[in-house]
Amino acid sequence: MLNAWHLPVVPFVKQNKDNLMITLWLAGENQPERVTLRTDVDNEETSLTMHKQRSQPQPGVTAWRANIDLRSGQPRRRYSFKLLWNSRQLWFTPQGFSRFPPARLEQFAVDYPDAGPQWVSEEVFYQIFPDRFARSAQRTEHQDKVYHHHAAGHDIILKDWDDPLTAQAGGSTFYGGDLDGISEKLPYLKKLGVTALYLNPVFKAPSVHKYDTEDYRRVDAQFGGDEALLRLRENTQREGMRLILDGVFNHSGDSHAWFDRHNQHLRGACHNPDSPQRDWYSFDEEGRALDWLGYASLPKLDFRSPTLVTEIYGDDDSIVRHWLKAPWSMDGWRLDVVHMLGEGGGAHNNLKHVAAITRAAKAANPEAFVFGEHFGDARQWLQADAEDAAMNYRGFTFPLWGFLANTDISYDPNPIDAETCMAWMDNYRASLSHQQQLRMFNQLDSHDTARFKSLLGKDVARLPLAVTWLFTWPGVPCIYYGDEVGLDGNNDPFCRKTFPWDEAKQDKTLFGLYQRLATLRKQNQALRYGGCQVVYAHDNVVVFARVYNQQRVLVAINRGEACEVVLDHSPLLAVKAWQLKEGKGGIQEGILSLPAISASVWFGN
Repeated sequence: MLNAWHLPVVPFVKQNKDNLMITLWLAGENQPERVTLRTDVDNEETSLTMHKQRSQPQPGVTAWRANIDLRSGQPRRRYSFKLLWNSRQLWFTPQGFSRFPPARLEQFAVDYPDAGPQWVSEEVFYQIFPDRFARSAQRTEHQDKVYHHHAAGHDIILKDWDDPLTAQAGGSTFYGGDLDGISEKLPYLKKLGVTALYLNPVFKAPSVHKYDTEDYRRVDAQFGGDEALLRLRENTQREGMRLILDGVFNHSGDSHAWFDRHNQHLRGACHNPDSPQRDWYSFDEEGRALDWLGYASLPKLDFRSPTLVTEIYGDDDSIVRHWLKAPWSMDGWRLDVVHMLGEGGGAHNNLKHVAAITRAAKAANPEAFVFGEHFGDARQWLQADAEDAAMNYRGFTFPLWGFLANTDISYDPNPIDAETCMAWMDNYRASLSHQQQLRMFNQLDSHDTARFKSLLGKDVARLPLAVTWLFTWPGVPCIYYGDEVGLDGNNDPFCRKTFPWDEAKQDKTLFGLYQRLATLRKQNQALRYGGCQVVYAHDNVVVFARVYNQQRVLVAINRGEACEVVLDHSPLLAVKAWQLKEGKGGIQEGILSLPAISASVWFGN
């Protein structure tokens, strides 16, 4: 049986001055007589002869090598391997052997040079819904001002921190979390191992979630205003922590002065055809504004308008650029429902505008991290480099939900086995460059989903398996606030409970697991930069390896009964010894002994 190994990292991919050395390892019987490297030079398919190396990387393994000239072609280097015999051929791609040539987006891909923000892969992110994370000691009565919430038809409701959350008035119920509260809890986040924050919207808006923006250039007074955000920025910089804001540019709120449904400013587009902002929105023949998904309080912005483009991202002090420059100096944007942004009340010319938003962000801060919210397939935007990365619902969260919680995003039954889960995850990341994979934003859950702990139900013992997976799969891990102490909650609004600062209500064992995994990720480059190879996937068990230079990490996930797993021989796993770093289990002569419902992490020496 013929076997092949290649990952888009060292030792298989190495830069030597103006050349990128690409190496393929082969082992087994009936090896090919010739091997060629199919690559692209300025989108033209080109075949390069690969040369068999005299020295073997390991006994029984043959290495073939070719060089890609980095002085020509596009930075994204796509390639695959063509294995040739006298009477037949095979192709080798990220998804294994094929009898026919792979499509362009089914090949290996690396970015040389890589223009994406280099710092992202180093981070452990933490998502905060500001009203529910922490109420500051210095909060003033002014921040708890009651006002009429027009979209809800009643005044907002203020609750004490420990009052139970109910289904009533979800968007109008406030608990008093604020930005100074986050500042006060930075020592806690540092202790957890967090190095970067992503905040749900902080700009002035009437709802608790703030996705109905009323002013893109002012921080909401209930969160402490501009001064509190500036204090948080200074505090995070002092602690060496990154800070990402939520950009809601697909729609504004209907109370924004641009639209002014409630006649608070007497110049908005809603009631005034001659308003300067009239073409910033789309209206039907009867004069009704087109909104987002039937929410009248969220009128769609229309990017056909040159002046709207100037305001959102085009001008030097546009909204996108403003918050990335001093004194704010934010580290990037998460772009809300960005795939729906566009012209004429829909998503026309979407890629054009998303790419322009990203370019505008980079113009203000070349190291800005711009990633989009996509519950569906984000690869169209990533392959076009319109974004640095995406929230990895489709490539990480949903397959993991199916394997461990037997559900999908619609909360319909979706029990899948290990083979299906790994095929899904490998298929999704196969068409992304290695560098893009490392920047994908991985989460178990978010403010838009039920908490993963609640999804598990009676299978809650599987929760540590998911946490281990989060920190060891390619991509940057993000913890949704409270997950680390066992906060539960079904779909919105129950996934937005207040953080339980009473330590008696916290799961300290779970917190310790998060801490240890954050430390392991910091200790090992393979977990931050390594390629990923699934080495076993059957029934209840998934085993994968992370590879970088000489570093090896082996991760085993077993959702079922105690078992033994025989690993096929692989040169990727040829280490002197394996050291168990997390979980329980053993390795002896290629046989894994896995306890029931367990996750284990080994480092290879």
